[in-house]
Amino acid sequence: MVALDDTIFAIEPNDHAIYLDVKQHLANQRQGTHSTKEKSIISGSTKKLHKQKGTGGSRKGSIKNPLFRGGARIFGPLPRDYSFKLNKKLKKLARKSALSYKVKDKGLTIVEDFSFEAPKTKNFSELPKNFQLTGKKTLLVIHQPDEKLILSSRNLKRVKILMASDLNTYEILEANQLLITESSIKEIEKIHQK
Repeated sequence: MVALDDTIFAIEPNDHAIYLDVKQHLANQRQGTHSTKEKSIISGSTKKLHKQKGTGGSRKGSIKNPLFRGGARIFGPLPRDYSFKLNKKLKKLARKSALSYKVKDKGLTIVEDFSFEAPKTKNFSELPKNFQLTGKKTLLVIHQPDEKLILSSRNLKRVKILMASDLNTYEILEANQLLITESSIKEIEKIHQK
């Protein structure tokens, strides 16, 4: 039996904090390298195409005009940084809210600390079967890096391993089931009680 800290795993969830933290996580994943050529970037002559009056056609100033084939793009996307800042306390609140939702929905299971003698995917694939999680997105939270565990799980779909210190709101919500080792619970409580 493991006693969970109610100030972390049983708070009143704050949906807006969760929304902001997930939004920031996804925004930070964006490269922002999209680019188009605007009038100042495109190559082409700026010579007036024909005289202003007397042709019967409209006036044309430059071959780079966006209305012409091969012309520039108007207000096209340019490289930019999508990341934005969030306060540490708000991010902590979001993580606590996500963990509280998982406990409420019975999506959190605590397992004893374990390891393998050698990296074997077959051994690791037994874990979701034993907890009846086959086909569900499972997130295993461990206390410290374990190369044998990581190598055993990396070839499995719908299974992810994260360190307790790297746990974030997005990963918690994306997983159908959280498997947290006993030592990770202590680490999570230590991080969120500061």
